[in-house]
Amino acid sequence: MKLKAEDELLIFDYDGTLHDSIQIYAPAFRKSYRALVRMGYVPEKQFTDMEISRWLGFTAQEMWQLFMPELPQKLREECSRMIGDEMVRLTQKNKALLYSGALNMLERLSAKHSLILLSNCKRRYMEVHRHCFELDKYFDDFYCAEEYHFIPKWKILQQIWTHSDRSKGIVIGDRWQDMEAAQKNGLPAVGCAYGYGSRDELAGAAKIVNDCAALYTTIKKITNPCI
Repeated sequence: MKLKAEDELLIFDYDGTLHDSIQIYAPAFRKSYRALVRMGYVPEKQFTDMEISRWLGFTAQEMWQLFMPELPQKLREECSRMIGDEMVRLTQKNKALLYSGALNMLERLSAKHSLILLSNCKRRYMEVHRHCFELDKYFDDFYCAEEYHFIPKWKILQQIWTHSDRSKGIVIGDRWQDMEAAQKNGLPAVGCAYGYGSRDELAGAAKIVNDCAALYTTIKKITNPCI
């Protein structure tokens, strides 16, 4: 049975919170960079997964504006499409991985709570992952940044919250964008230290967890403080 309207709505980020996205983002990023090398826009360079992971959590537009602002806008858009297409292709090839225990956690939480997914991703990416991992079993709704013209995540949540019948909610994520979304909407946050953000980014979280098992326990304690 779902919770009543006065109980907490669980607002999940996706990449770095449920999905170990570096597994498909890193090869897609490298493919795009190699294309820029071939076109003569950049020198050859080897990127570590750690260097690449710093861009996870940003919208595609923000990532390219910060990473290579000197590139022509049309070329940034083409590189963004290349990364997105490759990530979708790899997901369809079953290369995408969720964090250990993520589906079990979602199954247990969705039995008693309403869950929504809010991600800075593109629509096609979200749809492919919904199908691949059967996420509709667990989530009541899905929101991606592309549907809101890539405005900041906190503004998307503000719009969602304005039209929600909930009075309480919890934001769950791994990056500063998630903490900002919680703070600017007056909601507590749980920070996922196993994702791609630094501990400093999660400083505003009510609780910080190191894996999905701890995430389940923490949410249970927050929503049922008497336990």
